[in-house]
Amino acid sequence: MQVNTIEELIEEVAKGRFVIMVDDESRENEGDLILAAQFVSPEKINFMMKEARGLICAPLPDERLFRLGLKDMVTRSEDPMKTAFTVSVDARAGITTGISAYDRSRTIEVLADPKTTPADLVTPGHIFPLRAKTGGVLIRAGHTEATVDLMRLSGLVPAGVICEIINDDGTMARTPDLMAFAKRHGIKIGTIQALIEYRRQFDKLVDKVAEAKLPSDTGLWDLKLYRSRVDGLEHVALVKGEISEAPTMVRVHSECFTGEVFGSLRCDCREQLVAAMNMIEAEKCGVLLYIRQEGRGIGLANKLKAYQLQDRGLDTVEANEELGFKPDLREYGTGAQILKDLGLREIRLLTNNPRKIVGLEGHGLKVVERIHLEVQANERNRKYLEAKREKLGHLFRYLGHS
Repeated sequence: MQVNTIEELIEEVAKGRFVIMVDDESRENEGDLILAAQFVSPEKINFMMKEARGLICAPLPDERLFRLGLKDMVTRSEDPMKTAFTVSVDARAGITTGISAYDRSRTIEVLADPKTTPADLVTPGHIFPLRAKTGGVLIRAGHTEATVDLMRLSGLVPAGVICEIINDDGTMARTPDLMAFAKRHGIKIGTIQALIEYRRQFDKLVDKVAEAKLPSDTGLWDLKLYRSRVDGLEHVALVKGEISEAPTMVRVHSECFTGEVFGSLRCDCREQLVAAMNMIEAEKCGVLLYIRQEGRGIGLANKLKAYQLQDRGLDTVEANEELGFKPDLREYGTGAQILKDLGLREIRLLTNNPRKIVGLEGHGLKVVERIHLEVQANERNRKYLEAKREKLGHLFRYLGHS
């Protein structure tokens, strides 16, 4: 699928032009026509009605909808995609029935105007506001959040207009249809996944909120606590020695509650954590990042469900897939931002996972050396480690028993 860059989409949106955003095949697998609300016109609404044919909606930030007094359409949504519709609206003044292209354009203008108050709207109506989650596509990878994110990145009022694209025969337009639609109408097209990656690379995602000295079995560390602006999770950087421009030893370690707190034998996480701290201590300089990505990003509850499936014979990759997840959901933008905030640019990475190298380098760090981090396998975690080697590409040199 040949698509445009996010930079190109931002430029188009800022000029008041349509763009198309496509979501993941595992989600809705559809494309929406998107326009900045402040550039709406009857002609553009008519184009949406005639050419895209879907439901015309207006994504807005949660705080904006709160100020407008617009409540959710239902108290308990049964929509599998959790699209957050509010009650529908019309402009109170300047329209007739509310359904024409002119009337809908006018209602969207009113929604986008920062001076609008609840008194300027009536419910129900013919425009459907959508509540975008705080944090945007980094929290929910939907067209609603993608629209508001694009408006912010374009320096515009964070309000948009979207409409699903439907084929002539009434079926949903999928990737080949969307590419043809974009070419036919001269509209640039991009993906929500690319927008997620763009934001992880260029948005400031974390803030340092506290620091303290940490004496431990592996010597004295400087503990620096970072909080995510996206989801509020707190991540730890343990720093040893003085960070300089020289390539620095680094371990990016994902949280493992069961292994590191209770000594679970299902994995090697605790042993890897201790080994990494000892190796950095031996260097007298380095950083250990402790990132809150339990269970390769699926969370503790789902990790425990995966354990149940593993007890029935599935391996760690098959269990994640059985639960509806990709084998590895971890992202490295947060960790990369913390490392760069600490002054690192070139690192010597303690890892067996080639994807971690790709992930960090994709966010502006240079991995000048990969250092093996291997510990002894046991009877309970050998199958887990073999699956990581064979299915996830981890570079174990051996899997000896303890």
